[in-house]
Amino acid sequence: MHPRPSPIAAALYTLRDLDVDVIIIHGPTGCCFRTARLLENDGVRVLTTAMSENDFIFGAHEKLEKTLKKVEKMFSPKLVGVVGTCASMIIGEDLKEAVQKANISAKVLTVESHGGFGEGDNTEGAIIVLEEAAKSGLITWKEAERQIKMLKKATEIEKTRGMAQGEYIKPSHGDDKDKVALKFLESLKDNEKVAMVLNAKKETAYLFADILKLPQLNPKTLIIANLRDDIGLPRIRKHAKNIKSELERNGIKIDYLTGGLDEYPITGERVGKILQEEEVEFAIISGVPHAVPIERLNIRSVAVTDGPRLVKPLKELGYDYVVAELDAHAKTLGVDSIVPSDFGESIRKNIEVIHNG
Repeated sequence: MHPRPSPIAAALYTLRDLDVDVIIIHGPTGCCFRTARLLENDGVRVLTTAMSENDFIFGAHEKLEKTLKKVEKMFSPKLVGVVGTCASMIIGEDLKEAVQKANISAKVLTVESHGGFGEGDNTEGAIIVLEEAAKSGLITWKEAERQIKMLKKATEIEKTRGMAQGEYIKPSHGDDKDKVALKFLESLKDNEKVAMVLNAKKETAYLFADILKLPQLNPKTLIIANLRDDIGLPRIRKHAKNIKSELERNGIKIDYLTGGLDEYPITGERVGKILQEEEVEFAIISGVPHAVPIERLNIRSVAVTDGPRLVKPLKELGYDYVVAELDAHAKTLGVDSIVPSDFGESIRKNIEVIHNG
């Protein structure tokens, strides 16, 4: 019932992860404006064909051709993505024909999606991009199929455990971060077995990994993270490698690598098994905590999420505390190192408080 990212936005992000140089949005100037502007911070040029009312009636085939030629002249790209929108797809614009007529030297991926494509799930746009990338030889079909499986699992989790369950969910900032930080530090002081878990998605891991950088005040603390750097699209593997290297430089040892940053829909199950086998008493789970079967675990738990509308579902799943990190995407686009999180800052601020009694 409430707005969620569209297939168009997902297509833009997936093209970014394939390291395209330029993305052309074939539609009005305002379509996916926020996503387009954020992606500019990640080094991707994003342009639009600026369709107008006349184009909705007579078509904008020539506008797309001209934009493609202008892109080649301005940026000399090697890889370009052309993404359809509600406006261009509903009137039946043929993206592939326009690309053929423009005949630029760059490889061009065409993504014929719109806001209501398929069931309207945002992952539908990402799936189209992956299929086009496999057809063009940019990735193998095996890799495309693996990623598509992950995307479908991610949709299932959002519809059954997240904010896409069909009802309206009031946004919430969750529990007071300082109070939750003190609960965590008291657990460490009491010598309980604690786990710091990263089960994050793509570049947002740069923010959610911040709590892993905290001083390990208890030698029994476990570090669990989905930071394998040999899985995923080029940009995603780079993110995992950057974060792992930074943690190592800070003396942080990862006890369990559960998978890659695009495997968060399935690594949650692995996290649950590890927490159970290690008899963890208190866990902080950051990123996509609703992928972890917390309801099956007899532990005290904190969920750290970037979705204000996920606070209520996470509480219902069984998390004792939920804190929300706002604007995680905006804070992590264009970075290559861990960025401070609000909850991480709360923990650091309260370390002295708990030590002084």
